[in-house]
Amino acid sequence: MTIRVDVIRQAGAFTLAAQFASEGRVTAFFGRSGAGKTTLVNLVAGLLHPDRGRITVDDETLVDTGRGIDLPAHRRRIGYVFQDSRLFPHLSVRSNLLYGRRMTPRVERWGSLEATADLLGIAHLLSRRPGALSGGERQRVALGRALLASPRLLLLDEPLAALDEARKADLLPYIERLRDEMRLPMVYVSHSIEEVARIADTMVVLADGRAVASGPVAEILARSDLRPFTGQAEASAVIVARIVAGGEPGVALVDHPAGRLSVPGLDLPAGRAVRLRIRARDVALAVGEPGLISIRNRLAATVTGLAAADPPMVEVRLDAGGDVVMASVTEGAVQALGLRPGLPVTALIKSAAFDRMSLGPLETDNPQASRLDT
Repeated sequence: MTIRVDVIRQAGAFTLAAQFASEGRVTAFFGRSGAGKTTLVNLVAGLLHPDRGRITVDDETLVDTGRGIDLPAHRRRIGYVFQDSRLFPHLSVRSNLLYGRRMTPRVERWGSLEATADLLGIAHLLSRRPGALSGGERQRVALGRALLASPRLLLLDEPLAALDEARKADLLPYIERLRDEMRLPMVYVSHSIEEVARIADTMVVLADGRAVASGPVAEILARSDLRPFTGQAEASAVIVARIVAGGEPGVALVDHPAGRLSVPGLDLPAGRAVRLRIRARDVALAVGEPGLISIRNRLAATVTGLAAADPPMVEVRLDAGGDVVMASVTEGAVQALGLRPGLPVTALIKSAAFDRMSLGPLETDNPQASRLDT
């Protein structure tokens, strides 16, 4: 799905002026609080209207102020999941789920209550009221309500923000199922790098009402010039690897073109492609054979660039089997190791450094997965 946005909206002292295009299945709107994420997603939904500009989804124009086009929200076929679920407290889960379906013409409906409830693991909750549900269960019901409206695009506005870490970990696999099994295009709003790295394939970075960058998630996270917006501490890379047999209990063994990695917390079958986020601060570098050390995760890499970071740190950009990997080292280490573009190195990564929230399966038809078989 292609989403094109070129809009301006003034709201008091705040101005949103965003322009970008995305062709990913899951597009993340990323930025700090007040960056304009919710304003932008509400413009796509039709809950707000731009002062000037144009929004298109595939070949359909949702808004074009120059031509006087502004489709009402109910005609856009867009599902919306809010941060706080917004379920009707006086209705049962079943009635909440079916509420949006009644608003959709029969010829445009797809899916069923039973299939949706099974997909989201809420079939046993149908007779309950929202007040008897946990926060994660309420969000799954909100997801189901949006799905049963048969949308062509699903908007999720920080759906995990109100949940604790355990409930976030419970809900993320269901969102991945929507992406992978239902092939449903999504816009995912978040200020969490972990969620974006795991869920999205395209990332739009917002700051002070502007879209300062957009593109594939791995490319955006590897850009040193975007650290003021993505955060120096979040400097990282997203790589793709494939699970193989032979891992230890609780630890998956994954193959990457640059080496084999041991990753805890991945409960997926052998042969499945996965995406892994590796923070620059968790990568050590060795020139020559590292020798006998406890760090067994080693990727053969070549230095491709160096960029100044917060003193005395330097970001080292690496090519590891065709993927970009970042390492954060001191200026002294750069001098001692003689780091320079073209130098072969070994990137060392502790198994414990892999962030569990950033680990997840890669969508099965993603072209990055096929690269692992070449």
